[in-house]
Amino acid sequence: MTPHQLTRDQARRLVVRAQLLDADRPGDVVEVAEQLGYIKIDPTATIAPCEHTVLWSRIGWSYEPGQLRKVVEDDRLLFEFDGTFRPMSLLPLLLPGMRRWPQRESSRQWLEVNARFRSDVLARLRAEGPLLASDIPDTAQVSQAPDGWSGSNQVPHMLEFLRRQGEVAIVGREGRHRRWDLAERVYPQDLPVYDEDEAERLLEQRRLQAAGIARPHRWWSGVGKDTGEPAVVEGSTVKYRVDPEALAALDEDDGGRVAFLNPYDSLLFDRRRLEELFEFTYVLEQFKPKPQRRYGFFAHPILMGDRFVGMLDAEVDREREVLRVNAVHEFLPFDPEETEMVRAEITDLAEWLGVAVTGLQ
Repeated sequence: MTPHQLTRDQARRLVVRAQLLDADRPGDVVEVAEQLGYIKIDPTATIAPCEHTVLWSRIGWSYEPGQLRKVVEDDRLLFEFDGTFRPMSLLPLLLPGMRRWPQRESSRQWLEVNARFRSDVLARLRAEGPLLASDIPDTAQVSQAPDGWSGSNQVPHMLEFLRRQGEVAIVGREGRHRRWDLAERVYPQDLPVYDEDEAERLLEQRRLQAAGIARPHRWWSGVGKDTGEPAVVEGSTVKYRVDPEALAALDEDDGGRVAFLNPYDSLLFDRRRLEELFEFTYVLEQFKPKPQRRYGFFAHPILMGDRFVGMLDAEVDREREVLRVNAVHEFLPFDPEETEMVRAEITDLAEWLGVAVTGLQ
């Protein structure tokens, strides 16, 4: 079909609305997860952990961290998978991939030589679960060498392998430690069944729904070249795919607002799309030496409406109970209204965190 012709303004609005960052805020955690497809888990908490800042930036003042725990651990409406929280509606689409894992020969061999260890872990969970990894004895016949991310204990390795196969699942956390159980006691048992091709097609549709408009790329976006409908954006040579439902609602403009985005927010993932559509070159400075940082260790991009206007360098000092604003970097000087909007959002953020604000000029 003939590609849709979009202006940059239209393309940005598609992204902002798909990411639930327009003025029409979502009502709860599940609504956010259903639309975004996943909520990234990351412990870096200069302000708050990623999963909580992602939800606060969408829902606002009415979001409380306990709401996320409830829908994951009590209601079972979200589940933890690959370092993210995902809506349970996506589980049937992930199961075909779990059933054929692992594809790497070295992983298959490790499982084969550790068949007794695998049985030991499953038996311990069946008898005593849910359990932390530290509650399960390491009876591995063959060990994987420490890789910098994990130590010599083989239980976390086995649990990860079994999770990927859909045999075990994470039921909750104690601090940052995951609690495990048999998947049959965690996941619903009446889920629809899809073959691999259908599951992948539906996953690509969900990813495009979350993106609004995306580059078709299996790794960057998870969107195939035939997903959705073709689109071109003024001034860009990229061949995009667009969500037709989002396109149909493009004229329903709810207006914009200010949002501070966690550096691991899903909107920021595709750096080229950020440059093409938002004219925003984003560099995470977390791993740069301090003298090379321009905006700060873990500065949060400031989205105003459908444009990135600056970076917020701030951190919570729990000992003094303050949100310390080190700098608000303005890409172009703010006018008085923009200054007030950003200040108001910082104040709201501090109130949500339960601390005072210091350093705000």
